[in-house]
Order: sequence, then structure tokens, then C-alpha cells
Amino acid sequence: MIQVHPSAVVHKGTQLDEGVTIGPNCVIDRRVTIGAGTVLDANVVISKDVNIGKNNHFSANCVIGGRPQKLGLGPDDQIGGLVIGDNNAIREQVTIHQSLYQGRFTKVGNDNLLMVGAHIGHDCTVEDKIVMSNCVHIGGHCKIETGAWFSGMVALHQFVTIGKWSFAAGLAGINHDVVPFMVVSGHNPSMARGVNRRGLVRAGFSEQQQQQIIEAYKKLYRQGGTLLENAKALAQEEGLDENVQAMIDAIIKSSEHQFGRYLEKFRRD
Repeated sequence: MIQVHPSAVVHKGTQLDEGVTIGPNCVIDRRVTIGAGTVLDANVVISKDVNIGKNNHFSANCVIGGRPQKLGLGPDDQIGGLVIGDNNAIREQVTIHQSLYQGRFTKVGNDNLLMVGAHIGHDCTVEDKIVMSNCVHIGGHCKIETGAWFSGMVALHQFVTIGKWSFAAGLAGINHDVVPFMVVSGHNPSMARGVNRRGLVRAGFSEQQQQQIIEAYKKLYRQGGTLLENAKALAQEEGLDENVQAMIDAIIKSSEHQFGRYLEKFRRD
């Protein structure tokens, strides 16, 4: 059964699947689809060109699919859309912006928790099982890989990649890519402080896999030399675990841009 509160404003072309609940004073624009079992609490705004999967919960006062915050972008300029997967918990006052480019999408995956006041900028890719604590701000064009965890008030520069199952401590200001499985903290610059062992457990890695990641961390960060030199040396070893290889690949890719942001190589403006 679909439930729409009488005070909600829902565009007549909106596609609502079975079990969708639309709360008081919600506003849903045109070309929106909402999957089965998704719930919108009071005062949620869904802009046009948003595709939402099933069993998501949007708490009060979210703005989902807002226009990118870019100087010079006019109200009539054509932009892209937003795609959100399944089973996400999106708490109060979260904002997620559409792609800046027509025919492209900001993407949010599955099983994520976005806490109060989190923001995801235009053209980001947010994968699965990610936790963003209160007031985490993600600049445009960032990629957040599966299992990353952000403590409160972390801020990301545009075009940053955050590696899978990593952890960013509260108040971190991150302006370069983060290697998978790392704990990072601080700002100007943020620094890798160790391995996110709790994240490795959450990921379901075996004891052997965890130990290989820990040993790789020591070789990369604890034995002197530059990080890039150490990564290239480690890459020459035989029988590398796929997770260790992911760490090496992230370091080498990051080195291809002068500020350590691999995705910035592909910026269009």
C-alpha cells in the first residue's frame, strides 16, 4: 500500500512503488522514481531527475537532488541527475546534489548511513556500507569506496578518493587520496596513522588477509624512503594479496597528480 500524506506535494509523473510512505509537507518534483518500502518523513524535498531504490529511510528536512553549488550555474542550465540504491538510512538535514553534467549522475550505493547534516556534492560516487557521521562534508567529484567510515565534521576536498574500509578521525581535513584500510587524521595534510583493524573485521577479512595488510602498511609507511618508492618496491614482490595490491595501486595512481588526487586528472572544468 502506498501512503501519501494529504499535505505532501507530489508531481503527477512520480513513480511510487509498493509500500512507499510520503510524510507531511514533502515535495517531490518531476521525473522521480521511488522504490518499494522507502519512507520519507516530514518536510523531505526530492528534486527532479532522482532515482531512489527500495527500503530507504529519509528523515525530516532532507534535500535530495539539489542543484550543484557552482558559480555561474544558471537556473535554466541543463544538469544531470542523482541515483540512490537500496537500504540507506539518510538522517535529518542531509543534502545530496545532482551531477553538474547533463546525462551523468551523482551516485549513492547501498546500505549506507548518512547522519545528521552530512553533505554529498555533485558528481560524487559513494559506494556501499559507508558511514558518514554528523556534518561530514564531501566536495564534488569525490569517490568514497566501500566500507569507509567518517567521524564527525570530516571535510573532503573535491576529487579526493577515499579507499575501501578506511577510517577518517573527527575534524580531519582531507585534500589528497586515502589509501585503502588506513586510519587518517589531522589536516594540512591529513596523515595515515595506522591500519583500520576494526574495518578489516567489518569487511570479514581472514586473519591471514588482515596480517598481510598490516605487514604491507609497515613496508609502506614505517621503513623510511618515500611512500611512492616503497609502493613500487612492494609491487615487485611475488604473490601479493589482492588487498595489498589495492593499496599499491592507490598510491601509484595518487602520485600521478601533483596534489595527490588521482581523479583530478579527469576534471572537465
